[in-house]
Amino acid sequence: MILRGKVWKFGDDISTDHIIPGRFYHLRSNLEELKKHVFEDIVPDFYKKIGRGDIIVAGRNFGLGSSREHAPLIIKLAGIDAIIANSFARIFYRNAINVGLAAIICNTDDIQEGNELEVRLDEGMLEDRTKGIKSNFSPLPAIMRKILDEGGLDGYIKKHGSLKI
Repeated sequence: MILRGKVWKFGDDISTDHIIPGRFYHLRSNLEELKKHVFEDIVPDFYKKIGRGDIIVAGRNFGLGSSREHAPLIIKLAGIDAIIANSFARIFYRNAINVGLAAIICNTDDIQEGNELEVRLDEGMLEDRTKGIKSNFSPLPAIMRKILDEGGLDGYIKKHGSLKI
């Protein structure tokens, strides 16, 4: 699986409230409307600025806070294909994979906003196409790649039955 997109850079400790502010909780059953508010308090009109397939790059502890599945789901529905971070909050990381959003742990310190990235999930290779620099990360386990290939855990189970590890 190869992902390509433009970088949107965020710092450390991005919480689920940064992703979807709590004041929009009432929209949780209206995902089309809710996705319009993704990262609204950090980047006004973020939803209007991103392109399909763009990639979020962040620092440490991305997704801390509540265990809302809506946070990674809304990122995916808004058009983001992957999040690359130095580290993730554990529950956010698992929720991201479960909804079909690639979550990659990799050193992001030298990646700049606006750069074009290519991510090879099977190989564990990241190429900053703007700078011409390649780096490696630990490839996602095969079962996680299969879940992503099926669009998330729900799609995987519908196609393959129970999770086979």
